[in-house]
Amino acid sequence: MKVPLTAFSGVVLVSRADETLLAEAAGYAHRGYGVGNTVDTRFAIASGTKGFTALVVVGLIAEGRLSLDTCARDLLGGDLPLIDDAVTVEHLLTHTSGIGDYCDEEADPPPTPSLATSADYLAALDGFPQRSAPGTEFRYNNGAFAVLGLLAERVAGRPFHDLVHERVCEPAGMADTAFLRSDALPGRTATGYLEDGRINVFSLPVRGHGDGGSYSTAPDFRRFWPAFLDGRIVPREWVARMLRPHAPGYGLGFWLPWPGAVRLEGGDHGVSFRSTHSGGVTATLLSNDHRGGGPLLQRLDEFLTKP
Repeated sequence: MKVPLTAFSGVVLVSRADETLLAEAAGYAHRGYGVGNTVDTRFAIASGTKGFTALVVVGLIAEGRLSLDTCARDLLGGDLPLIDDAVTVEHLLTHTSGIGDYCDEEADPPPTPSLATSADYLAALDGFPQRSAPGTEFRYNNGAFAVLGLLAERVAGRPFHDLVHERVCEPAGMADTAFLRSDALPGRTATGYLEDGRINVFSLPVRGHGDGGSYSTAPDFRRFWPAFLDGRIVPREWVARMLRPHAPGYGLGFWLPWPGAVRLEGGDHGVSFRSTHSGGVTATLLSNDHRGGGPLLQRLDEFLTKP
């Protein structure tokens, strides 16, 4: 497989089991120091993180510590009082909760407060009225997954970042995946660039949470999909339930773009990510500038869906 990487900054990796069909890197991880992207460079994955959150929550459900019918209010107590008492874990997982979104992607631009800790996110989530009755409409909602991260912490008694590491990254062998601070990126990590050439450090939370902000690599997602689908992260019966449509084109934390395909994706200022598994093939694209994947994303989907 060949794809043009002109005017692209990032990585594309396509594989089938142990066979690498395409592995290409282009552009710079850091323009100022002339550091080029490599196939194992770490990139921000924005809302790709939501799949990790869903897996943490579903893992707790599989252990009997939560249920899809658990009301968020049962764990929130007096916190976030504007969330309807009838909102359940399933509503939050399927973007059907109707809660007000602290980071509404239809806003221009969405707010970007300095967020680093669970307490920061709890404060940021407060004050947004319910927009619709729970379960009545699908509306993509970042805040819902931030709330799920807080609920998981309260059930497990562990910091959310640790839960993702222990329950997702370790069983999947994703050694390069973590919630890094955007103001202290380590080596082999791509800096994101805005359209005017500035870095995106002032456009992102300091450290991500349940709705986004983790960093990963294309090889880690090559490991992720088999681990998830083989039942090494959550039991197989729950894998099947997560990949059943609960809303049009959406399961429990995962996009279902066409029959037999499953996808995680995310986009933010200077961040573009998509990883799709279909027909035994995994195609992952990560980018660190405002142009994102552009026509490459369409080319990858055409490859995945060809007879």
